[in-house]
Amino acid sequence: MAAGSGPAAPSTAERSVGVASSSIPVIEATATRVPAVVESPGTGATDGTDTAGAATPADDVAAPLDYLGVESAVGSDAPPWVGADKEAAPNIIGGPYLSTDPDTIARVKDLASRGLECPGLGTFTTSGAPSARSAQGVPGTTSADLVAFATQYNLLRYQNCLPPVSRFIYDSCMEQRLFWMAESPSPDPLDAWGHIGSVRIDGVPSVGCDGNLAGGSNNTGTTVATKWWESLSHRASLYRPGTSTAGVCIALAMTHGGIDEPYSFTRAAARWVSC
Repeated sequence: MAAGSGPAAPSTAERSVGVASSSIPVIEATATRVPAVVESPGTGATDGTDTAGAATPADDVAAPLDYLGVESAVGSDAPPWVGADKEAAPNIIGGPYLSTDPDTIARVKDLASRGLECPGLGTFTTSGAPSARSAQGVPGTTSADLVAFATQYNLLRYQNCLPPVSRFIYDSCMEQRLFWMAESPSPDPLDAWGHIGSVRIDGVPSVGCDGNLAGGSNNTGTTVATKWWESLSHRASLYRPGTSTAGVCIALAMTHGGIDEPYSFTRAAARWVSC
């Protein structure tokens, strides 16, 4: 896949999948970056949305997303958040409910009518990530990626009168699929990009797990969290307004660069899972 100065970067897209657990020790970090807009292949859209239109499973929030029907185990004898450090997402806004989103305004008004307030910002734990490399040397998910994503994810929920999620985990299964994309020998940045069923120019079969996707030059955990919020279909899949966050983990994987791309060219996958 091509560098950031080459052809259009991959768009975001969505699908529900299984997630692998991790017991990687926590190494916390923070990051603040500037969002970048990517173009959706084949649509010209700038919000990076690729809706498939199939049904979700019965226990998911209704959304125009397709579903693999593949679930892998979450958690282990030593869940990744056990013993993890808590991170307090910084309150960097003047007021918590600056959103003009009509659903957010409706939530605030509904709570106010019952004498209630919107949820606080809260804290979260992460599993950490191993900074693994693919067989061809593509760098994978870092602990800083996970913390940056979690911080922005919960800040967006806070700004939109939604309760925080307290657990964020690294997903090695989604990372394997992103490695497969990044190792494509094609100069086309969109070669192999997409959900299970996409093909690579050299015919190497895909591996790993699928998820909500985001990618392109200069993306970070912060920017992909924002992109997924700004796409209504991804918001329904990954943020799930109106759904309880009890027993929920958000799983993330990211890769940096490819066999012919700079580190700043990223691919990310995430999903909401029970844990």
